[in-house]
Amino acid sequence: MWKDAQARKLDREGIAELAKSIKNDGLQNPPMVQKDGKNSYLLMSGQRRLAALKRLGAKKIPVLLLTNATKYDLEDAKAASVVENLHRNQMNIKDMTSACVFLTESIGKSKAARSLGISSQTLNKYLGFAAVPDKLKQFVPKELSRNDCTRLYQIIPNISKAVSIAEKIIPLDQKLRKEYLKVLSRSPKLSHPKLLKKAKARLLQQKITIQLTKRNARKLHSLATRKDMDVIEMADKILSSYLKKR
Repeated sequence: MWKDAQARKLDREGIAELAKSIKNDGLQNPPMVQKDGKNSYLLMSGQRRLAALKRLGAKKIPVLLLTNATKYDLEDAKAASVVENLHRNQMNIKDMTSACVFLTESIGKSKAARSLGISSQTLNKYLGFAAVPDKLKQFVPKELSRNDCTRLYQIIPNISKAVSIAEKIIPLDQKLRKEYLKVLSRSPKLSHPKLLKKAKARLLQQKITIQLTKRNARKLHSLATRKDMDVIEMADKILSSYLKKR
């Protein structure tokens, strides 16, 4: 049997439910195997079904034997097994991330992305820090945070360019660096000076406190009541309207 498949965690509750279904309705779709030498077979798909049948105490398990014309190579088998489990239930982020990491380690990033039907960029997002190359990881944690490096590599998957940008943003404080990466994600082709200028502009104070006179405070409250709005929401609307006219 394929050892990597054996090593993966199984959903115990799901296996119990599957076992109950097989007991009541029978095995509708037997596991698939292919020959791997004399008296030896590899499990190509149906790991959960096999576990459920073992739970039921089955001594003999029917299988579909793949022929030379239909058999998988080992890499395709890994992908097929993982994708089968993913589509069994609604995919959540945790399951998808685990699948991406597992397939990337097993069959490489490009084939993992194709097998899951996603782009390489989307794959990198699921992989997170695990996908970041060592040349970029070297900046963590002394010069850049894990999140900074992960975000940077997701925006700029070219490692040479990513390292070059990393060296430029290391001197920036955390707030400015965060805004820089936001601007970079929207305009990855801009030069560093322009990116820095836009990032600094984004740091303009957005939250301000205004001290109103009692008379103006009453007016604002009365107006907000008539408009069925929150006082702060009303104040924001008035200020925004005023600034648009300037």
